[in-house]
Amino acid sequence: MKKLLVLFFCVVSFNAIAMDKKTTFSKDLFNKAQSEGKFVVVSSWIKYCSSCAGQMKILKTAKEEGGLSDIKFDNIEYFSFDVTNKEISNLLNVQYQTTLLIFKNNEEIYRSVGETTKDLIYEAIKSSIKT
Repeated sequence: MKKLLVLFFCVVSFNAIAMDKKTTFSKDLFNKAQSEGKFVVVSSWIKYCSSCAGQMKILKTAKEEGGLSDIKFDNIEYFSFDVTNKEISNLLNVQYQTTLLIFKNNEEIYRSVGETTKDLIYEAIKSSIKT
């Protein structure tokens, strides 16, 4: 019975992680945001990846909170995509889930793979805005 409960918990947990993810990236929206002078933050994910869910949660919080006390994240567009979508993966040259990209003036200015620490993600956004 214990094993059955553990299995049930694992399945429910994995499904909960998978349900929060959706592709919001489109080439048209990406180009539009850049043409409007916005900073663009893009994250990649895969269905059952818990680190992806963690990174996406941090980015969602950044978007909702609007930044840090000393700098606002108000001119930023956030996108995410399933890394198995080869068209988007090839366009952005992304091979791994939990890849974080930041664009400014139609140029990639930041890239990390596997970063899930709020302070480091916020610092990357902050330093990108200041450059």
